[in-house]
Amino acid sequence: MTDHRVQGFTSTGSKRPDILFGPLSAESDLPRRMRRSSGCRVWDDHDREYLDFIMALGAVALGYGHPEVNPAAIAAIENGVVGSLAPTLEEEVAEELGRLIPWMERVRFLKTGAEGVAAAVRISRAATGRERVLGCGYHGWLDWCHAGSGEGVPAVTRALYRELPFNDPEITRAMIREGGDQLACVVVEPIVVTEPSREWLEVLREETTRAGVILVFDEIKTAFRVAIGGGAERYAVAPDLVVIAKAFANGFPLAAVGGKAEVMEAASRTWISSTLSTELVSLAAAKATMGVMVREQVPAHLHRIGTVLLHGLHALQRRYPDLITGVGGIAEMAFFQYATEETSRAVAAGCALRGILFKRSAYNFVSLAHGEPEISTLLKTLEDVLQSLRPAGSSRG
Repeated sequence: MTDHRVQGFTSTGSKRPDILFGPLSAESDLPRRMRRSSGCRVWDDHDREYLDFIMALGAVALGYGHPEVNPAAIAAIENGVVGSLAPTLEEEVAEELGRLIPWMERVRFLKTGAEGVAAAVRISRAATGRERVLGCGYHGWLDWCHAGSGEGVPAVTRALYRELPFNDPEITRAMIREGGDQLACVVVEPIVVTEPSREWLEVLREETTRAGVILVFDEIKTAFRVAIGGGAERYAVAPDLVVIAKAFANGFPLAAVGGKAEVMEAASRTWISSTLSTELVSLAAAKATMGVMVREQVPAHLHRIGTVLLHGLHALQRRYPDLITGVGGIAEMAFFQYATEETSRAVAAGCALRGILFKRSAYNFVSLAHGEPEISTLLKTLEDVLQSLRPAGSSRG
């Protein structure tokens, strides 16, 4: 997989063939690139059709090419895409966000989730006059959140960030107290492989409030999926700032950072601005997406159909414990935990060769376009693949 004009094969790391399937030979028949998508299906560059459970890494919750979202985006294209004044649509989308997610009293729009969380950190630092950050989960590729490996991040930047363990109340309490008056914010994904405990959430809220620290929920994957308001809504926790992206605009590039008015006011004392933050196409897509989300009760559908999938994954894990050691995630976003790396590659490859895209790590996603027939097809395919990996004549666990 060398000599491609795009460095590293593709610009999105999680879409690289070696990430999806492991190292591939030049002769491999596994899919590498796609040409189009519709509903819950994609077609590769050989026009082979795949039932998709990766769903653009969770960016699409309504299904590809939704019949209300696409026309809204097309109308925005016909209206010129972008201009020299602030669009009326920007305020309309902000008003609707505030109605659906009341704790987003003020918002700023950006293009990607990584930008959104970086903006939340910038706002927190401006609001508190502090610099240090604790983070839990994956928050993108920008410098501020990389404390470990990887070249190109200055040591002084790394030193301002520490990783907080998920779902550990005692260590969380100790780290926030240790940060003291140097800590600007605590940024957490509300779901990391498992759901959070009530105790952990209470510690986060109590300790950040006590220390004058901004609590930020990274809801990039969870907003408009586990609930309209994401984990904050599901678990009834009120963060100071929230970042949303992905399903918010059903795959169009749009993110938002928002929260308490007094905290967001700090955005006006620093510089957070991008030429294309206010292009019309993604804003129109978000407005249409929100309308469908509410009318069709999309999070409820994702939970219902995802529960069917989750139960099926658990049943397969019980039958093949030598290959599958566990099931991670929740109904709306789940994945297998494998006995070996080799097994994970074989399952992902086996599914793809049978016409299904199934991610071998966190997470697989259901959408409004998935129904019980699609879930049945996936579970039957997984069973076939797992059985094929058993030595001839062996019985199920």
